[in-house]
Amino acid sequence: MPPSETQPRIWLLLGDKKGDNGQVETIAEALEATLGWHCELKRIKVLEPFVFGKAKVGPTLYHIDQELSAPLQAPWPELVVTVGRSPANVALWVQQQSGGHSKIVLVGKPSGMMERFDLIVISTEILLAPYPNVQRISMPLMRVNEAAVHDAAQAWTEKFADLPRPLVAIMVGGPTNPFIYNAAVTDRLIDAARNVCTEGGTPYITTSRRTPVVVVDKLKTGLPERARLFTWSADAGDNPYMGLLGLADRFIVTGDSISMMVEVTRLGKPLEILPLPCGLLGSLDQLRRSLARWLFNPGSDSGQDRLRAKLARLVYHSRFIRHTRHYPGFHQKLVDLGLATWFGGVSRPMTGQYPDDVSDVVSRIQSLLLEYPEIQR
Repeated sequence: MPPSETQPRIWLLLGDKKGDNGQVETIAEALEATLGWHCELKRIKVLEPFVFGKAKVGPTLYHIDQELSAPLQAPWPELVVTVGRSPANVALWVQQQSGGHSKIVLVGKPSGMMERFDLIVISTEILLAPYPNVQRISMPLMRVNEAAVHDAAQAWTEKFADLPRPLVAIMVGGPTNPFIYNAAVTDRLIDAARNVCTEGGTPYITTSRRTPVVVVDKLKTGLPERARLFTWSADAGDNPYMGLLGLADRFIVTGDSISMMVEVTRLGKPLEILPLPCGLLGSLDQLRRSLARWLFNPGSDSGQDRLRAKLARLVYHSRFIRHTRHYPGFHQKLVDLGLATWFGGVSRPMTGQYPDDVSDVVSRIQSLLLEYPEIQR
């Protein structure tokens, strides 16, 4: 049945990454609210070796636990919306089983075979060659569970009651290529905490799964007495993270964590970005990423930019520069939008509004299904 004549069959293929899943769920909710299109959720459970390992890219199910995953069988959908390498492999398999009938919308950068996806939705931090099936949006479609934040704020209000204000959340991530965590980074975190104490407030530092043990150990011994430190572990209870999202007066977030920065800005809270250094190899890699940012964003339809777009596709297919992330560009976008300031400067309330790009994505998906345009490959 042509999608233009009836409700299209839409599958959401989701893995176990909540942040990634949230972007797809945002699209699904908008499709339902705007077009009345219901989406069927299909959760994918990967086999143990691929929880942290990477499956080979392609139309396959070899990497998933088919007993614990949702059933995948005909009738095949008109549309699959997915995110992440493992679910994307499943989406490619579904497309193959449907004889090419199922179209795929992928949120985020593809790990390969980008010509097989009918629409790829990427935000500022992702660099990808300019192809007709690529839709660029300004900010990730990640969302915040405001009800959960509200509940956490109520639960933590009494626990934070005796802490001198302002309550400043210092959220620490971990090494992410090309960034490193060295002694200078830890010293800056400690200095930030001391500055908050000097102002009469309370610094509350939270670490994450990726925070190096050496950094945690130095924080434990170097933080001022008034500071509070939560050390993340898999079995740690009473995690204050959500409570801080609801109750902290301002936030300092290390530049490696896009998800934490998005959560803070989506809640309209003052954000300071703490940039991170690169090692020698990281500095060389950053040059590659900077080149990719210039090359993969041709901008206008001028003759010069069309030539640059052709060069970008050639470079992409040569595998010299593939899809990647450019964190400094994402940081600067937050600052330009009035959503953040740089750590060490003057902290100020958020002056901008988090952009709502989901309506543009919905329009593109609607066009994709109603017209079934052929992607230029």
